Amino acid sequence: MARELWKGNNAIAEAAVRAGLQAYFGYPITPQTELLEYLSWRMPELGRAFVQAESELGAVNMVYGAACTGARVMSSSSSPGVSLMMEGLSYLAGTELPAVLVDVMRGGPGLGNIAPAQGDYNQIVHGGGHGDYNMLVLAPSSVQEAVDLTYISFDLAEKYRVVTVVLLDGSIGQMMEPAEMPEMRPVRRLPEEAPEWAVTGAMGRQRRVLSSIYLQPPEEEEANLRILKRWQQVIANEVRCKTYYMEDARFAVVGFGSAGRVALSAVRAARAEGIPVGLVRPITLNPFPEKILQQYAGQVESMLVVEMSAGQMLEDVRRVVQGRVPVELCARLGGIMPLPDEVLDAIRSLARGEATLEGHPRDRWLQRMSLLY
Repeated sequence: MARELWKGNNAIAEAAVRAGLQAYFGYPITPQTELLEYLSWRMPELGRAFVQAESELGAVNMVYGAACTGARVMSSSSSPGVSLMMEGLSYLAGTELPAVLVDVMRGGPGLGNIAPAQGDYNQIVHGGGHGDYNMLVLAPSSVQEAVDLTYISFDLAEKYRVVTVVLLDGSIGQMMEPAEMPEMRPVRRLPEEAPEWAVTGAMGRQRRVLSSIYLQPPEEEEANLRILKRWQQVIANEVRCKTYYMEDARFAVVGFGSAGRVALSAVRAARAEGIPVGLVRPITLNPFPEKILQQYAGQVESMLVVEMSAGQMLEDVRRVVQGRVPVELCARLGGIMPLPDEVLDAIRSLARGEATLEGHPRDRWLQRMSLLY
């Protein structure tokens, strides 16, 4: 199929349709509203379910109910709206239901603004709602990658019975790039093709019950262990990461999504200056590419984390590296994207050996940023 010019949000919506999306429930919020608007005509056109809920609370609970039937279901939102969904996401996880959520991040905290940011990292990557569970988190850095990851997100959700999140910032949702759409899959016939766990009406079979309520602690522990065991399979099979120029790198930059994309431009510029630097771009933020980073921690002299938040992924990188090499931070907050020149300056500092293991890298970054204001 030929490549066409697609807006990120629309491309994600069409990729979900082609992956066999059967029911969408959402609520408009910038910068992801185009996704909902696209599905508002595309889904009915195909005879599939589309509901604009009264709020994000309503949307996530509609996802919960529809997921119980074995249908392929999805919602989408942006940072404040996703915060409202956290209880429902925990219920989905506790009931061991597959579902897909697209989070197009914006500036925060609070209502914030509609500019691109990555401040949802902690609430998405580290579980979000209450209880012991993980969500599988995919972070694209281009419209094409957003298409590809959305397309496989439903398969991953169903394979491991987890909530799978496509996590991107507003710039990717709003930008237009050439992208090739995958083939249209046939929609699952329900109840005939429903998974064996789904509730479809007990006609000629044993009654099924789906619930996240385990009033007896031993039963709750058993359920938690079952969820954790399935997550160990995700860790073993689904880590995704892309590296650039790391073969001979003495310095490593780590960034995801748009921040990783900006960092790649800076890495190429630094290479042109003779600085042996490479880029590690996590695609799965959960599970995090720990073994890959641990490998490079034994190769490079220092690392630089580039992100559009106050060092949220930084803490995961530091945890994985375990003090083996200095780790520095280059970040912009509140909806401001880092510029390639800013990242390049930080890479030059690494090459000059200005990184140190003493103190917290966020403190040193704050000292540098204080010169701007």
